[in-house]
Amino acid sequence: MERVLVLNGPNLGRLGVREPEIYGSASMADLRESATTWGSALDLAVDVRQTDDESELVGWLHEAVDARAHVVLNPAAFTHYSYAVRDAAAQVTTSGLLLVEVHLSNPAAREAFRSHSVVGAVATGTVAGFGFDSYRLALEAVAARLRGTRA
Repeated sequence: MERVLVLNGPNLGRLGVREPEIYGSASMADLRESATTWGSALDLAVDVRQTDDESELVGWLHEAVDARAHVVLNPAAFTHYSYAVRDAAAQVTTSGLLLVEVHLSNPAAREAFRSHSVVGAVATGTVAGFGFDSYRLALEAVAARLRGTRA
């Protein structure tokens, strides 16, 4: 079973109470349960984590490289400016692992500053705008790539 780290950046620990009109009413605990279930059905061992700390997120990306784990990453606000997260994400993909950038909302349809991702250019792909289904679609894409098919 392939391992996938589902990593979430700042403020996503507030899912369910933070701007539910944008991010929905489900919580991080709900995401953890859903992603684990989806992963299991796809023969993926999923580990869901969330941090508000940029250095912790970078450390988890390093861990993914060292452990040979694929990554589904919602960098949240770090998407737009964190070159530290971008460089750590690049290490994932240049080591031959998959990294799918995920967003609950569609950043391109929101404030102008959200339209640029420093992570997107080093990601295997990006899924955005489908709420929690963005994570399901990302996990399905990882599983398809690992099977040698296209998602």
